[in-house]
Amino acid sequence: MKHKREIKVALLAIVCVCLLVYGLSFLKGRDIFSPVKHYVGVFENVNGLVAQAPVYVRGYKVGQVDAIQYDFTQQQAFNVTISIDKSIAIIRPSQMRLCDDGLLGSKAIEVIVPVGAIDNQPLYAEGDTIPAVVVQGLMENLQQSLVVKIEDAVSNLDALIVKINSQINDNTLHQTLTNVEQISEQLSVSAKDIRAITHNQLPHIILNADSAVNDAKVVVRGLKAAELSQTVAKVNTMVDSVNTILTTKHGTLGLLLNDKNLYQHIDSTVVSVDNLVVDLKANPKKYVHFSLFGGKDKSNKKTTQK
Repeated sequence: MKHKREIKVALLAIVCVCLLVYGLSFLKGRDIFSPVKHYVGVFENVNGLVAQAPVYVRGYKVGQVDAIQYDFTQQQAFNVTISIDKSIAIIRPSQMRLCDDGLLGSKAIEVIVPVGAIDNQPLYAEGDTIPAVVVQGLMENLQQSLVVKIEDAVSNLDALIVKINSQINDNTLHQTLTNVEQISEQLSVSAKDIRAITHNQLPHIILNADSAVNDAKVVVRGLKAAELSQTVAKVNTMVDSVNTILTTKHGTLGLLLNDKNLYQHIDSTVVSVDNLVVDLKANPKKYVHFSLFGGKDKSNKKTTQK
């Protein structure tokens, strides 16, 4: 009972250390209560791979990267140790690939396990070295495509610069710029002239147009007030006179229009005259007697002799 307090403190310290170890392992993604197997992959370049990076099999996380050891005197400088759940069998010939883990540029290890029966296939044992390859990621592909496009753009820019230099050396560009400058000056002068006309002459033109319109209005009003009214009065007087002539029975035109007997008499007279003209055309000798020698008609001689 004398050392009871010291024992409690020691037990509490041990529990705290265990919880700390478990917590750190949990934060690292490692389950200390699950048995694992360790495998090694040899890479020439890890491209930013770090410890505690995930290990996938067909997109499912089965472990993590435990350690990365390097020896820069060797071509294959990096030995990457991974831990995988002991229940997962890694058969031969599996492959360890270094790949992208998302779009942020982080790296991960993917174990490519062949599809098929594993009953008769040999397995990788604890600590064996699995063949490793580096798979080009999305960022690397983008970088390569961008580099190609940048190279094409640079080559096109070089060709453009060469053409511009040739134009400058031929004095064509200078002449073109001179022509553009002259055109700009002419446009400036034209704009000044237009502004001067607008400020000086346009108000007078507008005033003259207004006065002309007012004069035309006065003339139209005078025509409406004087000549048009007189003309209308004269026309009305003429119409009244015609109506009077047509409606009066004592005048000549009125008698012709209103006396039916006079109309019939004139009509019969016209018919008689027409018959006389027709007979005159048919028997002209009946109405006209003449002789070139002054002789008389034979019929008259016969009558005299008798």
